[in-house]
Amino acid sequence: MDAAAVFDRLGVRPAEADLTVVQFSTAFCGPCRATRARLEQLRVSRPGLVAVHVDAESHLDEVRELGIRRTPTLFYLDRAGRVVGRSSGAPRPAELTALVDAHVGGRAGGAA
Repeated sequence: MDAAAVFDRLGVRPAEADLTVVQFSTAFCGPCRATRARLEQLRVSRPGLVAVHVDAESHLDEVRELGIRRTPTLFYLDRAGRVVGRSSGAPRPAELTALVDAHVGGRAGGAA
């Protein structure tokens, strides 16, 4: 599997951010909505973070290629487009924040 090619087809541009989080979700997934909201909160205070949301049901070929078995599934991409992490199921808010902060510079409010 060439994950970079899959993300490119989806229009993901990791070179534009310190960390790009690609979230695969489905319309009726409650944990997906909660994770998306948390990512949006983080994005506001961390300018180096970009969150891309993908409707899994509309991108079944990509879901299969990436081996996604549940939603939400998140891929964490560095500026070079390398997958630096992956999570399946809704991450706890503290875990998501810690993962983002490990890769994103310029956090609002100074020290971590």
